[in-house]
This record gives sequence, structure tokens and C-alpha cells, in this order.
Amino acid sequence: MAGDEAEAGGTECCYYTTDDALSHVGFGRFQALVLAYAGVGWTAEAMEIMMLSFVGPSVKDEWGISGQQEGLITSVVFAGMIVGACLGGVISDSYGRRAGFLFTAVVTGIFGFLSALSPNYICLLTLRFVVGMGLGAGHVLATWFLEFVPAAKRGTWVVVFHCTWTFGTIFQALIAWTIMPVLGWRWLIALSSSPCFVLLMFYGLTPESPRYLYSRGRTADAKFILERIARMNNMALPSGILIPQKRSDNDVDVETIIPLITSQDSDATDMSISAKYSCTNAFRTLVSRSLIKSTLLLWFVYFAFSFAYYGIVLLTSELSSGERRCSPAGMHLRQQNDVRLYRDVLVTSIAEIPGLILAALLVDRVGRKLSMGGFIILCFAFIAPLAVPLGEGLATTLLFSARACIMGSYAVLYIYGPEIYPTSCRNTGVGIATSIGRIGGMVAPLIAVGLLENCHQKEAVLIFNMVLFLAAVACALFPLETKGCQIQ
Repeated sequence: MAGDEAEAGGTECCYYTTDDALSHVGFGRFQALVLAYAGVGWTAEAMEIMMLSFVGPSVKDEWGISGQQEGLITSVVFAGMIVGACLGGVISDSYGRRAGFLFTAVVTGIFGFLSALSPNYICLLTLRFVVGMGLGAGHVLATWFLEFVPAAKRGTWVVVFHCTWTFGTIFQALIAWTIMPVLGWRWLIALSSSPCFVLLMFYGLTPESPRYLYSRGRTADAKFILERIARMNNMALPSGILIPQKRSDNDVDVETIIPLITSQDSDATDMSISAKYSCTNAFRTLVSRSLIKSTLLLWFVYFAFSFAYYGIVLLTSELSSGERRCSPAGMHLRQQNDVRLYRDVLVTSIAEIPGLILAALLVDRVGRKLSMGGFIILCFAFIAPLAVPLGEGLATTLLFSARACIMGSYAVLYIYGPEIYPTSCRNTGVGIATSIGRIGGMVAPLIAVGLLENCHQKEAVLIFNMVLFLAAVACALFPLETKGCQIQ
């Protein structure tokens, strides 16, 4: 018996997983290049979203549209993002991660540029809806990068990746400040689409995720990518055979964290069969017995975080001024000059940086659940005093602190969401959750503006804090902590 155990122990060392390989070669030049490429894409996403703050008022003045029509320019983008988030997830799980971010780059870049040439309002709405579809699929970039990062530092580096979003918002405000007064909104839209064409220029050099390749039975291709990573990082792969997962890892039952849909077979190498398999089984996996609780909680947390994020952005613009009056939001915005608009966007975007730094320091030390829950509780505490009128300085400090906390929690959520799903349905699961989150982003302004316009500041703050409290409870109820775990 002892001999058999010794033999089994000797055999165990001859096998390794993709996580073992990535941990062995470490984070090096290869991952840095992947981070740079994905970061350009994430910057492009942020620029397109932030651009909505500047384009609407200019379009309204040029074409003489109503305030409701101006708001619809933003609404159609969010509607497109709801569709695109699901579509991008299905594409990347069916045809590969590269196909997923090719979709977002082509759709966002081409239709974003064409919208600068829109001859009329209807054409602009149509094109911006399509752009929204491309933006909605942007979560594929985050997942693609995550699948190349070693487990020990995965959380920290994904937070670093999210810093490119904040860079995009700041960069867009600076471009708008320079371009809008001289060349107008059409040039701003055209220039904002340029990062997507950078993605297309270097698309041929991008590698497919080895995790995705292995999940499709393409073991040789997966190992080829891992060998390429090792060479670029001046390291070597572990000796042995690449396998999907180990039974245990430091007494942790990996199968409870990484449920597999089914065993692989030779048919998985056929692209059409693989795509059909993914589309018909991904949704079933998301609501399987082992994942249903995590999936439902994740849907609510995405909704709550998006609701709170866009709500805080709106509360900042409404409450940070000591001269705020109970008037329609559109009237209030018209009273602000362009310089103040650009300045406000810059300052509120910079407020996200402390949250990202804190998230990077905590996520791989205290874990995903505690990090998210802690940030949300702090956000709750910062927003609560706003239920009563405060001085401009104190209100601004509280709002910016809340913005930092909600951004930190969002960054951790973008790590945790992909980690709880198996590779074969990871982007589909994150895509659906992101779509539900976009609904929260659409609902937040409707509730907040309606209450603030009627001088119901206390009620608005109460609703946001109630959502934040429920989100903190949901974070505590997540059944899995994925810090340091394999994500096969």
C-alpha cells in the first residue's frame, strides 16, 4: 500500500495545470504586452462612455432637439450595451477570446467613426446604438487579460488594468477641452474612435487564451501559447503533461470552485460543434446546482454597483455645488459653462485613483469578498450624511470618497466575476451579469433626478444606501472565495 502511494505521489509531479504553468513562469514581458493591448481597449471604452457628457449639449444646440431627445442619445448607447454584453460573451465563449475583442474593436471603431458623419438625428441614434453593442462586449478584454495572469497576483494586476479606464476618462476630458471649442463634436467623436483602430492594427499579434484553447480540447495549441509565454519571460514550463485541473490544491477542493460542464472529447476540436456546444450549454451551466447561488448574487451585485456608481456621479453634479436648486437637471447643466463641465469631469475621474490603489493593495491580501464588502460599507458610510444639507466642501469630500470606494469595489467585482465561472462559459456569465448591471446604470438617473428635482434629497440618498446595504449583504453571501484559487 505504501508503495502504491509513493508511486501515485511520483506520478502526481508529472502533471501540471495552466495555473501551475502561469505561476511558474510568473508575470513578465508577455503579460505586460497583453496588459498594454487590453489597456488600450479599456481606455477606448472609457473614452466612448465619457464622450456622452460632452456631445449631447452640442448636438442639441446644433440641431435644435429637445432635452428628451438629447437624453436619448445616451440611452440608446446603454441599450446597445445591454445587447452587446450578452452577444460578446457568447461570441468569446464560442469562437475564442480574440473573436470577442475583435467584435468590440470593429463595431466600436467603425460605427463610432461613422457616427461623426451623421447627417441627422435619427442616423446618429442608430449608429450610437450599434456603438453601444460594441462597448457592451468590452468585458471580454478584462477576461482575456485575467486568463494570462498568475493566480498569486491576479487581483492586483487586474486592478492595475482597470486604471486604464480612469486614464481614459481623464484623457477624454482633456481632448474635449481642446477639441470642442475649436472643431466641434464631430471631430471629438472621430478622434475618440481612434484607439479601436490601434487594436485592429495589432490584432494579428495577439495570442488566444490558453485556458480557452484547452477547454476546447486544443491541448497542443494551449501548450504552444504557454511555451511562448515562458520564452518571453525567460523561464521554462514545468516538466510533465498539461491537464485541466488537479483534485486538490493545498487541501482546497478545486472542483467546488471550478465546476466543469462535461468531459472533453475529440469532437471539441471542431469549431462548429464547439460553438454549438457552448451556446446551448453555457446558460444551463450558469444556473446549475453548483453555480445558481453565485450567479443570482452576482447579477444583483452587478446591478447594485452600476446603480450606485452612476448614482454617485449624478449626485456629485447635483450636490457638490452650494448653489444647487430644485430645478430640472437639464436647466442646471445649462447654467454651467463648458470650462466647469470639463473641470468637473477631470476632478471626479481623479477621485477614482485612490480607490483603485487601495483595491490593488487589498484584493490579494484580504480576498475578494471582504474587499468588495468593505468598500461598499465605506461607500454607505460616506453617502449617509448627504441625507441632510451640508456645506459645499464637506459634501464634495464625502462624494469623492464615495466615488473612490465604489470604483474600488467595481474593480474587485471585475476580478471576482470571471473567477467563479469555468472557462467554457466564463464570458457568457460575465456578459449576462454586465447586461443586468447596465440596467442599473439606466435606472439610477431616473430615480435620482426625479427625486432631486422635487427636493427629495433625503429619499434619494436613502434609496442609494438601501441598495448599497443589500449589495454588502450579497457580497457576504457569496459561497466562494477565489483568492489564489485556480480558475480552470
